[in-house]
Amino acid sequence: MSTVFNFTFVPWFRSVAPYIHKFRHQTFVVGLTGEAIAAGKLQSIVQDLAMIQAMGVKIVLVHGFRPQVNEQLRAKGHEARYSHGMRITDPVALDCAQEAAGQLRYEIEAAFSQGLPNTPMAGARVRVISGNFLTARPVGIVDGVDFQHTGLVRKVDAVGIRRALESEAMVLISPFGFSPTGEAFNLAMEEVATRVASEMRADKLLFLSEVPGIRVRPADPEGEDNPIDTELPLAQARQWLARLPPPQQPTDAAFYLQHCVRACEHGVERSHIIPFAVDGSLLLEIYVHDGIGTMVVDEKLEELREATADDVGGILQLIEPFEKDGTLVKRDRTEIERDIANYTIIEHDGVIFGCAALYPYPEAHTAEMAAVTVSPHSQGTGDGEKLLKRIEQRARSQGLESIFVLTTRTMHWFLKRGFAQVDPDWLPEARKRKYNWDRKSQVLVKRL
Repeated sequence: MSTVFNFTFVPWFRSVAPYIHKFRHQTFVVGLTGEAIAAGKLQSIVQDLAMIQAMGVKIVLVHGFRPQVNEQLRAKGHEARYSHGMRITDPVALDCAQEAAGQLRYEIEAAFSQGLPNTPMAGARVRVISGNFLTARPVGIVDGVDFQHTGLVRKVDAVGIRRALESEAMVLISPFGFSPTGEAFNLAMEEVATRVASEMRADKLLFLSEVPGIRVRPADPEGEDNPIDTELPLAQARQWLARLPPPQQPTDAAFYLQHCVRACEHGVERSHIIPFAVDGSLLLEIYVHDGIGTMVVDEKLEELREATADDVGGILQLIEPFEKDGTLVKRDRTEIERDIANYTIIEHDGVIFGCAALYPYPEAHTAEMAAVTVSPHSQGTGDGEKLLKRIEQRARSQGLESIFVLTTRTMHWFLKRGFAQVDPDWLPEARKRKYNWDRKSQVLVKRL
């Protein structure tokens, strides 16, 4: 029995390792619905969040309390009222919201404080920090409806949240905000999580929701039986939302998707809708390749790819200004067409914004990174870093030990990224024969 377990556990754990490395030091904002807590899922979700934090992820947890507030209202004989998909928060509802928030914060902090032997929380030391991180403003009167104490996020104290995360604490935020005069406002958890993720430039926004995910694209005629889209490009999600009526309740298809789209539009790389009904859904979504919910992706992040013959014209157009000013050595169309398989490009909305080529010298266990170019419109956005990483990956996959560049103007950029200057005599013999001694390019090498 144990041998069988070893044979299944070891490959699985190794398959998870790349995701552990990738997400270490990243920031995730998790929107936890009050429905998940009402369904008795808090304990297992807390255990999973503690494990994710233990693997180096910085977590901001934003909790909701919709059913808990409604329960408090019923106990007081008061009816819950909604309009435009938002709660109308009269003084009684505000009292109920404050009571529910206090109770839930107590329950969540207590759950993170457990450390019983033989449980997933054994040995966990999760420090939870809450605070007045949100400034709010009133919704006001919309179409004749006075929302009273219902508010919208005016400002997020991103600096304060970041300091708390840097102290290795988990940040817990309730959907309450305060005006500069000290007035309290009931906020929507989904809006709070989206604004926090956007202001923090979080790497992920994850909603643990009532819905299993979203199906936007038509079902695969080949017989795909997945009822949801596991990955949804931002542009497609945006188009689909535009055709739907404004969502009124969380079970409406567009309710969580609108927030995922907004987050991606404001710099969050990936936003997820995950079903809390599935045990371990957070772990499945984060550490398994296909995930379990719907992930909205800003497609600009997915445009780093190897070049094809169709890209020759775009590459020529990109590098031409740099050839004219002497930054790059001139390459004609025939040369680029011949070597197109060596090129990696970054494409935004059908336009090539960056390129780099890899020319291997296997006999010397090295390769040249050449024609490194990033459009002036895209400089400072990290495109150069992405190209460098992809070129390094391509070189490693060929079993090479180093890459080198020849440059006359960008030496410091490469030095900051692990390259070291060497004498031109270091170059492989085949490359040394083509070295232009009049140009006096500096040779920089990076060990892989």
